[in-house]
Amino acid sequence: MSETTLSLEKKTNNLPGSLEEYAASPEKQRQLYRRTMKIVIASQIFGGAGLAAGITVGALLAQDMLGTDSYAGVPSALFTLGSAAAALLVGRLSQRLGRRAGLAAGFLAGGIGAAGVVLAAILNHVPLLFMSLLVYGAGTATNLQARYAGTDLALPTQRAKAISAAMVFTTFGAVAGPNLVNITGGIATSIGAPALSGPFMLAAMAYILAGLVLLLFLRPDPLVVAKAVADIERTKEGQSSGAGTRETELRVHKPGIIVGATVMVLTQIVMIAIMTMTPVHMKHHGHGLSEVGIVIGIHVAAMYLPSLITGVLVDKYGRTIMSYASGITLLLAGIVAAFAPSDSMFLLILALALLGLGWNFGLISGTAAIIDATPPQIRAKTQGTVDVLIALAGASGGALSGMVVASSSFSTLSLAGGFLSLLLIPVVVWSRGQKKG
Repeated sequence: MSETTLSLEKKTNNLPGSLEEYAASPEKQRQLYRRTMKIVIASQIFGGAGLAAGITVGALLAQDMLGTDSYAGVPSALFTLGSAAAALLVGRLSQRLGRRAGLAAGFLAGGIGAAGVVLAAILNHVPLLFMSLLVYGAGTATNLQARYAGTDLALPTQRAKAISAAMVFTTFGAVAGPNLVNITGGIATSIGAPALSGPFMLAAMAYILAGLVLLLFLRPDPLVVAKAVADIERTKEGQSSGAGTRETELRVHKPGIIVGATVMVLTQIVMIAIMTMTPVHMKHHGHGLSEVGIVIGIHVAAMYLPSLITGVLVDKYGRTIMSYASGITLLLAGIVAAFAPSDSMFLLILALALLGLGWNFGLISGTAAIIDATPPQIRAKTQGTVDVLIALAGASGGALSGMVVASSSFSTLSLAGGFLSLLLIPVVVWSRGQKKG
């Protein structure tokens, strides 16, 4: 018996019994992939409802509690800043213990943060509001990182579609959330809480349910199985464990990580900045909460609902083409938002729909590029680090958006965001040059 075969048997025999079955059987891996997708989809439905609260009424709640528009972008900045810290922690925890532990912990933390926002609104306690929004951001980060769980056992030609399937079901909760503003607001006022705290009550329940679904049902863990499969494959190639690890690190495609991260960072800045100030812009021009809910609901639908088609396009035509499409779509969104009459619901809806669609193109193509560039042994940690950059970019966009509008106008913000998105094109061109080199 060869040394490679003996090494393979030793590695396989050292795995836990149930995990060994999956690592040694491609059919079992396919079954686990399908099961993982169902569980991730269920969690995403709840997670979508949780993230919609901050998008829809976060700026309005801060405006009411602080009494000024200049800091209306602070809630978005805080929960995206909180999501940055959470992205790093969820990524590291997932790398060490698996997706189940990392994602469940992130969603549960987000639920606790949402409950804290409700309490802060009741007490009119601004420091508690800010601290709770930071913790609430963990749900946002986890909702995004859940898209990776479905890709751990996907074939390279299935990766974008796997990301898409996880994201598209976020739509159900994310669209329902903004359109339940009046209902949840009525529930809040019936128990003596401010109406704007109602969506955060929904968010608390939704995030906690998402965490419990993953904690109870995501077994065996897809990332743990994927790492075991990769280790076995390296052993089959005749590599020792130490040499295999070094070789895996050398196989990381850094230009792919750079371009994937850049696409997602730029799309996040543009999307967060324009989206954050749209409710404030609408309120200033006489639109009510129900109209804000419609516009944001359609925006969130455009962020997630096209995902299944986007995934097919990314897998078929490549990450590069869809990255270009992202930049052009975001530019159109900025132009429409800048020149739309303030009383035109149709053009506001169109602008925010294009904004969501451009973000969708960028997130799925960028995510697929990151997955292509990283092996399973270091994938979750790398993904967490990239998502930190995305969250920090969103925090910057949210914080600056209020200041730009206060000192200039919503039109200026929209145009600046649209043209900023075009910067991703030269980065993608550079990446293609690196591949050829």
